Amino acid sequence: MHNPQWLRSFAAVVAQGSFTRAAQHLGLTQAAVSQHVRHLEDELGPLLIRRPRQIELTPAGNALLAFIQDMERAQGRLRASLSQTVSDQGEVSLISPGSVGLALYPILLDYQRNHPGLMIRHRFAPDPEALQAVVNKQYELGLVTLKPDDPRVAASAFTEEVLELVVPAGAQAEDWADLQRLGFIDHPDGRAMATRLLSRRFPGNPGVGTLPVHGFTNQVALILEPVSRGLGFTVIPRHARESFAQAALIDTVECGDPVRDTLWLIHRAEWPLSGAAQWLVERLRGLPRFRRDRAA
Repeated sequence: MHNPQWLRSFAAVVAQGSFTRAAQHLGLTQAAVSQHVRHLEDELGPLLIRRPRQIELTPAGNALLAFIQDMERAQGRLRASLSQTVSDQGEVSLISPGSVGLALYPILLDYQRNHPGLMIRHRFAPDPEALQAVVNKQYELGLVTLKPDDPRVAASAFTEEVLELVVPAGAQAEDWADLQRLGFIDHPDGRAMATRLLSRRFPGNPGVGTLPVHGFTNQVALILEPVSRGLGFTVIPRHARESFAQAALIDTVECGDPVRDTLWLIHRAEWPLSGAAQWLVERLRGLPRFRRDRAA
Protein backbone atom coordinates (compact mmCIF):
# COMPACT_ATOMS: atom_id res chain seq x y z
CA MET A 1 0.00 0.00 0.00
CA HIS A 2 1.44 3.35 -1.05
CA ASN A 3 1.79 6.15 1.46
CA PRO A 4 -1.45 8.19 1.32
CA GLN A 5 0.44 11.46 1.62
CA TRP A 6 2.62 10.57 -1.38
CA LEU A 7 -0.53 9.84 -3.39
CA ARG A 8 -2.12 13.15 -2.34
CA SER A 9 1.01 15.03 -3.38
CA PHE A 10 1.11 13.31 -6.77
CA ALA A 11 -2.59 14.01 -7.41
CA ALA A 12 -2.12 17.64 -6.40
CA VAL A 13 0.83 18.09 -8.79
CA VAL A 14 -1.31 16.73 -11.64
CA ALA A 15 -4.33 18.84 -10.70
CA GLN A 16 -2.36 22.07 -10.12
CA GLY A 17 0.03 21.61 -13.01
CA SER A 18 3.16 22.43 -11.02
CA PHE A 19 5.05 21.40 -7.89
CA THR A 20 4.94 24.95 -6.55
CA ARG A 21 1.17 25.30 -6.75
CA ALA A 22 0.70 21.77 -5.44
CA ALA A 23 2.82 22.60 -2.38
CA GLN A 24 0.81 25.78 -1.75
CA HIS A 25 -2.45 23.85 -2.13
CA LEU A 26 -1.36 21.17 0.36
CA GLY A 27 0.34 23.51 2.82
CA LEU A 28 3.68 21.74 2.34
CA THR A 29 7.09 22.77 1.09
CA GLN A 30 7.94 22.22 -2.55
CA ALA A 31 10.81 20.01 -1.46
CA ALA A 32 8.43 17.75 0.46
CA VAL A 33 6.07 17.39 -2.54
CA SER A 34 9.02 16.61 -4.83
CA GLN A 35 10.28 14.00 -2.37
CA HIS A 36 6.84 12.32 -2.20
CA VAL A 37 6.66 12.04 -5.99
CA ARG A 38 10.26 10.75 -6.09
CA HIS A 39 9.37 7.99 -3.60
CA LEU A 40 6.52 6.90 -5.87
CA GLU A 41 8.77 6.94 -8.94
CA ASP A 42 11.34 4.84 -7.11
CA GLU A 43 8.62 2.17 -6.70
CA LEU A 44 6.68 2.55 -9.95
CA GLY A 45 9.08 4.07 -12.46
CA PRO A 46 8.79 7.46 -14.20
CA LEU A 47 5.40 9.04 -13.61
CA LEU A 48 5.87 12.62 -14.84
CA ILE A 49 7.71 14.31 -17.67
CA ARG A 50 8.84 17.71 -16.39
CA ARG A 51 8.81 20.42 -19.05
CA PRO A 52 9.08 24.18 -18.64
CA ARG A 53 5.65 25.38 -17.49
CA GLN A 54 4.14 21.98 -18.23
CA ILE A 55 3.90 18.55 -16.61
CA GLU A 56 3.00 15.53 -18.70
CA LEU A 57 1.94 12.14 -17.40
CA THR A 58 3.68 8.98 -18.52
CA PRO A 59 1.56 5.83 -19.07
CA ALA A 60 2.51 4.76 -15.53
CA GLY A 61 1.46 8.20 -14.29
CA ASN A 62 -1.92 7.87 -16.00
CA ALA A 63 -2.38 4.45 -14.42
CA LEU A 64 -1.51 5.78 -10.96
CA LEU A 65 -3.87 8.75 -11.35
CA ALA A 66 -6.71 6.40 -12.36
CA PHE A 67 -5.91 4.26 -9.30
CA ILE A 68 -6.08 7.30 -7.02
CA GLN A 69 -9.41 8.38 -8.53
CA ASP A 70 -10.84 4.87 -8.15
CA MET A 71 -9.69 4.80 -4.53
CA GLU A 72 -11.32 8.18 -3.80
CA ARG A 73 -14.61 7.00 -5.32
CA ALA A 74 -14.44 3.76 -3.32
CA GLN A 75 -13.81 5.70 -0.12
CA GLY A 76 -16.81 7.90 -0.89
CA ARG A 77 -19.01 4.84 -1.42
CA LEU A 78 -17.74 3.32 1.83
CA ARG A 79 -18.51 6.48 3.80
CA ALA A 80 -22.00 6.64 2.27
CA SER A 81 -22.61 2.95 2.99
CA LEU A 82 -21.56 3.23 6.63
CA SER A 83 -23.40 6.48 7.26
CA GLN A 84 -26.74 6.25 9.07
CA THR A 85 -27.73 9.71 7.85
CA VAL A 86 -30.68 9.27 5.48
CA SER A 87 -29.28 10.05 2.05
CA ASP A 88 -29.69 9.22 -1.63
CA GLN A 89 -25.98 8.39 -1.85
CA GLY A 90 -24.52 4.89 -1.70
CA GLU A 91 -25.34 1.30 -2.59
CA VAL A 92 -28.55 -0.50 -1.61
CA SER A 93 -29.05 -4.23 -2.18
CA LEU A 94 -32.56 -5.74 -2.27
CA ILE A 95 -33.74 -9.32 -2.88
CA SER A 96 -37.44 -10.02 -3.45
CA PRO A 97 -40.01 -12.45 -4.87
CA GLY A 98 -40.60 -12.19 -8.59
CA SER A 99 -44.16 -10.88 -8.42
CA VAL A 100 -43.44 -7.75 -6.40
CA GLY A 101 -40.03 -7.55 -8.04
CA LEU A 102 -41.70 -6.94 -11.40
CA ALA A 103 -43.42 -3.91 -9.88
CA LEU A 104 -40.36 -2.73 -7.98
CA TYR A 105 -37.66 -2.97 -10.61
CA PRO A 106 -38.78 -0.12 -12.93
CA ILE A 107 -39.24 2.09 -9.85
CA LEU A 108 -35.74 1.26 -8.64
CA LEU A 109 -34.32 2.13 -12.05
CA ASP A 110 -36.10 5.50 -11.98
CA TYR A 111 -34.69 6.25 -8.54
CA GLN A 112 -31.19 5.41 -9.68
CA ARG A 113 -31.50 7.49 -12.86
CA ASN A 114 -32.78 10.52 -10.91
CA HIS A 115 -30.22 10.19 -8.09
CA PRO A 116 -26.75 9.70 -9.65
CA GLY A 117 -25.11 8.93 -6.30
CA LEU A 118 -27.42 5.94 -5.72
CA MET A 119 -26.62 2.40 -6.87
CA ILE A 120 -29.29 -0.29 -6.43
CA ARG A 121 -28.57 -4.01 -6.72
CA HIS A 122 -31.72 -6.14 -7.06
CA ARG A 123 -32.28 -9.88 -7.34
CA PHE A 124 -35.40 -12.02 -7.81
CA ALA A 125 -35.57 -15.00 -5.45
CA PRO A 126 -38.03 -17.20 -3.51
CA ASP A 127 -38.44 -16.86 0.27
CA PRO A 128 -35.75 -19.35 1.42
CA GLU A 129 -33.08 -17.83 -0.82
CA ALA A 130 -34.03 -14.26 0.11
CA LEU A 131 -33.91 -15.03 3.83
CA GLN A 132 -30.55 -16.79 3.55
CA ALA A 133 -29.08 -13.92 1.50
CA VAL A 134 -30.02 -11.41 4.20
CA VAL A 135 -28.79 -13.65 7.03
CA ASN A 136 -25.47 -14.14 5.19
CA LYS A 137 -25.16 -10.37 4.63
CA GLN A 138 -25.19 -10.76 0.86
CA TYR A 139 -28.17 -8.38 0.64
CA GLU A 140 -29.06 -5.60 3.05
CA LEU A 141 -32.82 -5.73 2.42
CA GLY A 142 -35.19 -8.55 1.55
CA LEU A 143 -38.90 -9.09 0.91
CA VAL A 144 -40.50 -12.41 1.87
CA THR A 145 -44.05 -13.74 2.03
CA LEU A 146 -43.63 -15.55 5.35
CA LYS A 147 -42.49 -13.66 8.46
CA PRO A 148 -39.16 -15.20 9.50
CA ASP A 149 -38.82 -16.85 12.89
CA ASP A 150 -35.13 -16.01 13.21
CA PRO A 151 -33.72 -13.74 15.93
CA ARG A 152 -31.01 -12.53 13.54
CA VAL A 153 -33.63 -10.94 11.28
CA ALA A 154 -35.87 -7.91 11.86
CA ALA A 155 -39.16 -8.00 9.94
CA SER A 156 -41.83 -5.37 9.37
CA ALA A 157 -44.97 -5.49 7.22
CA PHE A 158 -44.25 -3.80 3.90
CA THR A 159 -47.24 -4.29 1.62
CA GLU A 160 -49.90 -6.84 0.69
CA GLU A 161 -50.18 -9.08 -2.32
CA VAL A 162 -53.74 -9.68 -3.45
CA LEU A 163 -54.36 -12.88 -5.41
CA GLU A 164 -56.30 -12.55 -8.66
CA LEU A 165 -58.06 -14.93 -11.04
CA VAL A 166 -56.89 -13.93 -14.52
CA VAL A 167 -58.52 -15.18 -17.74
CA PRO A 168 -58.13 -14.39 -21.44
CA ALA A 169 -59.90 -11.16 -22.44
CA GLY A 170 -63.62 -11.81 -22.93
CA ALA A 171 -63.52 -15.31 -21.42
CA GLN A 172 -66.26 -16.46 -19.03
CA ALA A 173 -65.51 -17.88 -15.59
CA GLU A 174 -68.96 -18.10 -14.07
CA ASP A 175 -68.72 -21.66 -12.83
CA TRP A 176 -66.29 -24.55 -12.42
CA ALA A 177 -67.14 -25.91 -15.84
CA ASP A 178 -65.84 -22.68 -17.39
CA LEU A 179 -62.50 -23.19 -15.66
CA GLN A 180 -62.34 -26.79 -16.83
CA ARG A 181 -62.97 -25.65 -20.37
CA LEU A 182 -60.30 -22.91 -20.15
CA GLY A 183 -57.62 -25.05 -18.51
CA PHE A 184 -55.06 -23.99 -15.90
CA ILE A 185 -51.74 -22.25 -16.54
CA ASP A 186 -49.62 -23.47 -13.65
CA HIS A 187 -46.50 -21.99 -12.02
CA PRO A 188 -44.45 -22.90 -8.91
CA ASP A 189 -47.01 -21.36 -6.52
CA GLY A 190 -49.94 -21.82 -8.85
CA ARG A 191 -51.79 -24.70 -7.22
CA ALA A 192 -51.47 -23.29 -3.71
CA MET A 193 -52.65 -19.85 -4.82
CA ALA A 194 -55.47 -21.26 -6.91
CA THR A 195 -56.68 -23.49 -4.07
CA ARG A 196 -56.90 -20.54 -1.69
CA LEU A 197 -58.59 -18.14 -4.10
CA LEU A 198 -60.95 -20.50 -5.90
CA SER A 199 -62.38 -21.77 -2.63
CA ARG A 200 -63.76 -18.21 -2.21
CA ARG A 201 -65.10 -17.94 -5.74
CA PHE A 202 -66.35 -21.53 -6.08
CA PRO A 203 -67.07 -22.96 -2.62
CA GLY A 204 -67.30 -26.73 -2.57
CA ASN A 205 -65.35 -27.08 -5.82
CA PRO A 206 -63.82 -30.50 -6.56
CA GLY A 207 -60.26 -29.18 -6.29
CA VAL A 208 -57.59 -27.68 -8.51
CA GLY A 209 -56.34 -31.18 -9.27
CA THR A 210 -59.45 -31.78 -11.36
CA LEU A 211 -58.59 -28.96 -13.76
CA PRO A 212 -56.72 -29.73 -16.98
CA VAL A 213 -53.27 -28.10 -17.05
CA HIS A 214 -52.60 -26.24 -20.30
CA GLY A 215 -49.17 -24.89 -19.48
CA PHE A 216 -46.47 -24.27 -16.87
CA THR A 217 -43.68 -21.71 -16.45
CA ASN A 218 -41.40 -20.84 -13.56
CA GLN A 219 -40.79 -17.30 -14.89
CA VAL A 220 -43.24 -14.94 -13.22
CA ALA A 221 -42.94 -12.39 -16.02
CA LEU A 222 -44.16 -15.01 -18.52
CA ILE A 223 -47.10 -16.55 -16.66
CA LEU A 224 -49.65 -14.30 -18.35
CA GLU A 225 -48.30 -14.85 -21.86
CA PRO A 226 -50.26 -18.09 -22.44
CA VAL A 227 -53.30 -16.57 -20.74
CA SER A 228 -53.20 -13.58 -23.11
CA ARG A 229 -53.10 -16.03 -26.03
CA GLY A 230 -56.26 -17.79 -24.88
CA LEU A 231 -54.54 -20.97 -23.67
CA GLY A 232 -55.96 -20.97 -20.15
CA PHE A 233 -56.45 -19.08 -16.87
CA THR A 234 -54.20 -18.65 -13.86
CA VAL A 235 -54.07 -17.26 -10.33
CA ILE A 236 -51.26 -14.81 -9.58
CA PRO A 237 -50.51 -11.84 -7.29
CA ARG A 238 -51.85 -8.49 -8.42
CA HIS A 239 -48.37 -6.98 -8.67
CA ALA A 240 -47.51 -9.48 -11.40
CA ARG A 241 -50.74 -8.82 -13.27
CA GLU A 242 -50.27 -5.05 -13.10
CA SER A 243 -46.78 -5.40 -14.57
CA PHE A 244 -48.01 -7.29 -17.64
CA ALA A 245 -47.60 -5.07 -20.71
CA GLN A 246 -50.55 -6.42 -22.74
CA ALA A 247 -53.34 -5.64 -20.30
CA ALA A 248 -55.98 -5.49 -23.05
CA LEU A 249 -55.52 -9.22 -23.71
CA ILE A 250 -56.50 -10.38 -20.20
CA ASP A 251 -59.34 -9.88 -17.71
CA THR A 252 -59.57 -10.34 -13.95
CA VAL A 253 -62.55 -12.10 -12.38
CA GLU A 254 -64.16 -10.85 -9.18
CA CYS A 255 -63.78 -13.44 -6.43
CA GLY A 256 -65.45 -11.81 -3.41
CA ASP A 257 -63.39 -10.97 -0.34
CA PRO A 258 -59.78 -10.72 -1.50
CA VAL A 259 -57.15 -13.22 -0.47
CA ARG A 260 -54.20 -11.19 0.80
CA ASP A 261 -50.62 -12.16 1.60
CA THR A 262 -48.44 -9.82 3.65
CA LEU A 263 -44.99 -9.11 2.28
CA TRP A 264 -42.39 -8.63 5.03
CA LEU A 265 -39.41 -6.33 4.72
CA ILE A 266 -36.41 -7.95 6.40
CA HIS A 267 -32.86 -6.98 7.33
CA ARG A 268 -30.28 -8.07 9.87
CA ALA A 269 -31.47 -7.14 13.34
CA GLU A 270 -28.06 -6.48 14.91
CA TRP A 271 -27.36 -3.19 13.14
CA PRO A 272 -29.38 -0.31 11.67
CA LEU A 273 -29.97 0.18 7.97
CA SER A 274 -27.53 2.29 6.00
CA GLY A 275 -28.60 5.83 5.20
CA ALA A 276 -29.21 4.94 1.55
CA ALA A 277 -31.36 1.93 2.50
CA GLN A 278 -33.42 4.08 4.87
CA TRP A 279 -33.88 6.62 2.09
CA LEU A 280 -35.10 3.96 -0.33
CA VAL A 281 -37.45 2.26 2.14
CA GLU A 282 -39.06 5.56 3.10
CA ARG A 283 -39.85 6.33 -0.52
CA LEU A 284 -41.13 2.87 -1.36
CA ARG A 285 -43.43 2.86 1.65
CA GLY A 286 -44.86 6.19 0.52
CA LEU A 287 -45.87 4.94 -2.93
CA PRO A 288 -49.65 4.36 -3.40
CA ARG A 289 -48.86 1.10 -5.18
CA PHE A 290 -47.40 -0.40 -2.01
CA ARG A 291 -49.74 1.05 0.61
CA ARG A 292 -51.03 -1.68 2.90
CA ASP A 293 -54.48 -0.09 3.09
CA ARG A 294 -54.84 -0.05 -0.69
CA ALA A 295 -58.37 -0.92 -1.78
CA ALA A 296 -58.94 -4.37 -3.19
